[in-house]
Amino acid sequence: MPRGAALLHDPVYNKGTAFSERERDALGLRGLLPPRVFSQEEQVRRVLENLRRKAAPLEKYIDLANLHDRNEALFFRLLIDYPDEMMPIVYTPTVGLACEQYGHIFQRPRGLFVSARDRGSVRDVLANWPRRDVAIIVVTDGERILGLGDLGANGMGIPVGKLALYSACAGVHPNLCLPVLLDVGTNNPQLRNDPLYLGLQEQRLTGEAYDALVDEFVTAARETFPGVVIQFEDFANHHAFRLLERYRDRLATFNDDIQGTAAVTLAGLISALRVTGGQLGEQTLLFQGAGEAATGIAHLAVSAMVAQGMSTDAARRRCWLVDSQGLVTAGRASLAEHKRPFAHEHAPVRDLLGAVQALRPTAIVGVAAVGGAFTEAVLAEMARLNERPIVFALSNPTSKSECTAEEAYRATGGRALFACGSPFDPVRYDGRTLVPRQGNNSYIFPGVGLGAILSRTSRITDEMFMAAARTLASLVSDADLAQGSLYPSLSRVREASAHIGAAVARIAFDRRLAAIPEPPDVLAFVRSRMYEPQYASYVAS
Repeated sequence: MPRGAALLHDPVYNKGTAFSERERDALGLRGLLPPRVFSQEEQVRRVLENLRRKAAPLEKYIDLANLHDRNEALFFRLLIDYPDEMMPIVYTPTVGLACEQYGHIFQRPRGLFVSARDRGSVRDVLANWPRRDVAIIVVTDGERILGLGDLGANGMGIPVGKLALYSACAGVHPNLCLPVLLDVGTNNPQLRNDPLYLGLQEQRLTGEAYDALVDEFVTAARETFPGVVIQFEDFANHHAFRLLERYRDRLATFNDDIQGTAAVTLAGLISALRVTGGQLGEQTLLFQGAGEAATGIAHLAVSAMVAQGMSTDAARRRCWLVDSQGLVTAGRASLAEHKRPFAHEHAPVRDLLGAVQALRPTAIVGVAAVGGAFTEAVLAEMARLNERPIVFALSNPTSKSECTAEEAYRATGGRALFACGSPFDPVRYDGRTLVPRQGNNSYIFPGVGLGAILSRTSRITDEMFMAAARTLASLVSDADLAQGSLYPSLSRVREASAHIGAAVARIAFDRRLAAIPEPPDVLAFVRSRMYEPQYASYVAS
């Protein structure tokens, strides 16, 4: 453990003004700190006061990043105690802006950068990480960051943000977390010409060379950190599906954009059906989008319908996709493989409004990052067709949202069952206050990762994501539904993660995927292992 000034510059051990009088004497801190000793709670108040003075979200993001770099426990205490205020800064929507500006706001490295120039020596790069107890890696290649496209090495903000949520939302100890950016270049000319861009200023690696680098990374990660869980994040469609299929049966891995988004959306649908009545298999789901999020949700919804007794073919016919060319149909030439299961026989339809009119869906789900796609006409048609239309505008950041909460409620006479990908304020309508909540993956992936880590499962299966969705939906109260909320409050996210972690671990135990014996009380076991960012005492009292 460091001493003196070095201790004050180590974010893992630093407590700042909270070091006691005895600690200051024993650790060479006397005189290096102001004389008054503060509690962690008092420090939180100071941080909040300064943070709230800043008007711009990006300035708040930079401020929190600096806190993370100097006092890790205080950073996570703030996230846990003020999730509604802090999570939109640390993650969506502000993290998107932070990624766009990453090279211009960069102050201190966090995570590991593995570049195309490291081919043949990736194991050596991973060996430079100072810890060997890494239990989870979030990795991106930066090609499809949120709805913002190819941001190359600037995408490091995503795994850093995701892993902060693992610790804050699910109690995964920060020491166990490793953010990784695979820098394979960028096809974004603005970045390549930006003199402050931090990544390789060259075209993206493709083909066999790309696959070889990813495979070398996965192999090296498993050897360097045995049993590690690997989460793939924000890979473009043409890589995301391939990589998931390549590795899902070889190690504990998942793609949050495909599976996490699917689970949180399914949870919202289950909650909505508590209001509308009926079974999932009776719904017609229309997706604005046909990429990894849309097809991931559709596949999980199909699995849920099959579990209720439908055939796979019948369940697939309840799911339809709209892409940039209109309704995805069986007669269209050159369909991408991931779209084929949901390409049904139908006359061509040019746009989303036409698809709504033709298919009469009970739910529309936006995941294509096309801002404003749910027009007033689309929303009004959904309200004409359904007493309680289900409207999920899940794209983020906010600029990419298909509609705002207020637009959804006003166009449907306050009848929409609405969920969003970016946060929106409560809406006052017709004497009621409607409280929209995010269909945020942070309800799902931290708990799934927690259960996978603690059970030491060898695989992460679709059954686990199904269990995560049902568990999350079970935590939505009647009071939540009465105010239009299809998800529990973010203040309950750690509770949700504990229950989801236990549900995932139970499946690992039941399917003999776990590397440890099943404890007598799985939920109690999970809760007992969740990190709490409290200051340790460094000297005997």
